[in-house]
Amino acid sequence: MSDTKNKYLIEGIDKLKELVDAINICLFCTSLKTHDGATTRPMSAIKVCDQGNVWFFNQKDSDKNKEIQNDPKVQLFFAHPGKGSYVVVNGDASIITDRTKIEELWTPAAEIWFDKGVDDPNISLIKVTPSSAYFWDTDGNRMINLIKMAASYVTGTNLVSGTEGEIIV
Repeated sequence: MSDTKNKYLIEGIDKLKELVDAINICLFCTSLKTHDGATTRPMSAIKVCDQGNVWFFNQKDSDKNKEIQNDPKVQLFFAHPGKGSYVVVNGDASIITDRTKIEELWTPAAEIWFDKGVDDPNISLIKVTPSSAYFWDTDGNRMINLIKMAASYVTGTNLVSGTEGEIIV
């Protein structure tokens, strides 16, 4: 693999980390082939690791885990309208019950869902390995962009700027 490809891959993972860290909550969609959104739930991402995988805590006996076991294809929709940041991740999910990995990723906020703490026997992890990802990121904050939109309307020139693109992971 060339240095350019490695750099691009690293920058893609870094961009995914940056967006997921800033937004955190996503709509996590399962059963993509058989449901029309009824299996979509908000979930908080724990982190994006150096390999580009997105990690979540979940209960072992949850419907979401059962749905992933039936069909691992998932979509994650992250949105932060206040910052004008959005990302969609398509990938394959897997259920991880490795205690070492659970302890490594444990955060105090997880105790909200697992009242027995890190040793709760019903803890599992969901690892989403992205197959593709795409982002939209508007420069500036919401108020500034509203002013820019109004000025764009008056002047007939688009003054709102931002970036978008595929994230290679």
